Amino acid sequence: QSQLVESGGGSVQPGGSLRLSCAASGFTLDYYAVGWFRQAPGREREGVSCISGSGAYTNYSASVKGRFTISRDNLKNTVYLQMNSLKPEDTAVYYCAADLAVGSKCPESGMDYWGKGTLVTVSS
Repeated sequence: QSQLVESGGGSVQPGGSLRLSCAASGFTLDYYAVGWFRQAPGREREGVSCISGSGAYTNYSASVKGRFTISRDNLKNTVYLQMNSLKPEDTAVYYCAADLAVGSKCPESGMDYWGKGTLVTVSS
């Protein structure tokens, strides 16, 4: 069964850091662009970051640029999201998703696989 599983969420104080992982099983992530999305309580899901299959292309939403870093280890079939300088407004369920389309920039409506999410809470 092909699936994505997120891990690494938890509770942290403002200014703290977390590293999220997105592990694929049942398929190889090498050729997939992978995106991180998040949904805060009462809000719509939004794109956070995207990385191409090779890792050569990355992008970030304006709200996280300079604080979050996306990376991937294709040998481990895993994509990471390093989150630093966390703010209360980063509180959300974080999802990873994979898209096989060539040149994908991780459009939310076009992703092929989705994980079930991991909760990040930033609070003092």
